[in-house]
Amino acid sequence: MFLGIDSSSGTSVAVVDPAGITLSLCTSVDPRAHAELMGVLLEQALREAHLEPSDITAVVMGVGPGPYTGLRVGMAAAQAFALSRSLPLYPVISHDGPGWHSNVDCVVVTDARRGEVAYCVYHLDRPNKRIAGPALATPELLTEELGDYAALPRIEPGVIQADDLARVALLFLERGLEFPSTSPVYLRPPDVTVKP
Repeated sequence: MFLGIDSSSGTSVAVVDPAGITLSLCTSVDPRAHAELMGVLLEQALREAHLEPSDITAVVMGVGPGPYTGLRVGMAAAQAFALSRSLPLYPVISHDGPGWHSNVDCVVVTDARRGEVAYCVYHLDRPNKRIAGPALATPELLTEELGDYAALPRIEPGVIQADDLARVALLFLERGLEFPSTSPVYLRPPDVTVKP
């Protein structure tokens, strides 16, 4: 059983079986209450799937792009759960959830705050599907940044769904694709810095 966790936009926790079937999906669209909701959603997801923590065999962690603080909450929860039970941890670029599951070539766009959006471009015929991004742009300059890909349909999920990320991890394992680094994808420095 795969536990998926993502906090790159809202907060999402899911349990997916090895066949890719969603057993539970618990999501909040609140972009700022990750810390308050993570434990609640984890408990709810396990309860709705009728599972105990010991039933989980792997953890899938959304690594962004996302804002500094929110992204860290989900990643810390995923890492702590995996480490506490000695489970494999599979990092997935958060945009890969909707990007991999699209039936057409597309651009996934999420709010990066501070007047910017994060985007990735997906092409169905490529082994890894993601052919550009994650990258940042202002909404006004996104079309210019996309160039030849500007005409592709855009997917703008309010929340990245953790069950989609778990299914991407299953596909990566099945096809022998390389997972990204476990490092967070922030795309820019945090808002708060420590003075030297």
